Amino acid sequence: MVMNESNENYLETILILSHRLGNVRSVDIANEMNFKKPSVSVAMKNLRENGFITVDTNGHIHLTAAGRNVAETIYERHTTLTNWLILLGVDPKVAVQDACKIEHDISVETFDALKRHIRAGGAGSESR
Repeated sequence: MVMNESNENYLETILILSHRLGNVRSVDIANEMNFKKPSVSVAMKNLRENGFITVDTNGHIHLTAAGRNVAETIYERHTTLTNWLILLGVDPKVAVQDACKIEHDISVETFDALKRHIRAGGAGSESR
């Protein structure tokens, strides 16, 4: 299975909802992402068949180790990029939207360099 932006968003949403709700169902994902339930059901089937989630007998969705790895990576990118953009003076709503676009395309090398730069105190570059 090719991991694409849509699949990454589903996995990230499952991670976030699992922290917020404990148990996650397809309807929760549909409500959170503002998608129709049939679309979510198709996506969950794909993610389950490719080993990223499991679904128990109560219909609760759980991330597998592989699914959790992808979800946590995307979530880290999202939060780091959002916070960095806000530090740069970007409106928080715009920062969230832009981070969501960037998080799927940024390379590991660039993201790691960005994190090093932020840790070194260069987040806003106000002193330069």
